[in-house]
Amino acid sequence: MNLRTMLPHVFLVLALTVPVVACDETGNGGAGAGGGGQGGNGGNGGNGGQGGGGGQGGQGGMSASSSGSASGGSGGMGGAGGAAFDCANLPLCDDFEAQAAGQAPDPARWAVVMPNCMGSGTAAVDATQAHSGKNSVLVTGKGGYCNHVFISHAAAFAELGDVVYGRFYLRMSADQGDGHTTFMAMRDENDGPKDLRMGGQSKILMWNRESDDATLPSLSPTGIGMSVPLTADKWRCIEFQVDQAAGALRTWVDGNEVAGLVIDGTPTPDVDQQWITQKPNWKPKVTDLKLGWESYAGQDMNLWFDDVALATTRIGCQ
Repeated sequence: MNLRTMLPHVFLVLALTVPVVACDETGNGGAGAGGGGQGGNGGNGGNGGQGGGGGQGGQGGMSASSSGSASGGSGGMGGAGGAAFDCANLPLCDDFEAQAAGQAPDPARWAVVMPNCMGSGTAAVDATQAHSGKNSVLVTGKGGYCNHVFISHAAAFAELGDVVYGRFYLRMSADQGDGHTTFMAMRDENDGPKDLRMGGQSKILMWNRESDDATLPSLSPTGIGMSVPLTADKWRCIEFQVDQAAGALRTWVDGNEVAGLVIDGTPTPDVDQQWITQKPNWKPKVTDLKLGWESYAGQDMNLWFDDVALATTRIGCQ
């Protein structure tokens, strides 16, 4: 066999013995490139506004083949704060970055309100504290009912249906005191209409129904022990669920459900029996969200609110 006839056979043998390495455009097949492609799946967390997982997803960028999907992770918001807040597809999503410090929050979304009477409380965008970005809303709250002030939003409730989820970040200038206070309220059209309120008493977080002054939890030693205190100079993530058709409530602080702040139809002695027995058929219809300060026992408070969202599913904390 001469050289001309041998060459095709040599090339055929080489083609059969050289291994073939395939490229995986999804980032899942990167085992041949150091395994980084598994991290590429993390990019799905980039929509961090829903559950805050976006920051973790960014770890996928270890593999060159997964760089396209890993970039989604960087879009999420990390737990340390300061990053952009992304929940643009929710019925309400506001990080208060659109307005300058000293201005009222976006008037297309919020009204500054002082129900029934007006005093010395104020509410404005502030750049001295922020959970994310550079701004929050500062409420300068004073003691006494008429010194109350809130920022109020209503439009999103038309999109929410029977089950309402909310989330906001809150920072307070002092610990919660013994006196009764409110920092969140929602108008309940089926109860007066009066407000369904969240605030504090006996140094703990609690719900309160304006119409009959029922508290959740009951302010017994057992009830107090099943809630949590909100202390000064710390950002806290507060989430809630109002299931209007079921007459149910759930509450989370920093991602953890608070056992004493749950209404699920099953009475718990010294915790929710007042709420249930005083109005056994309570089924709210909430139509607005108000964030601010109302103090019935004289406590002054500065409060910062940031990264406020409403949705039809749980939003989570970043």
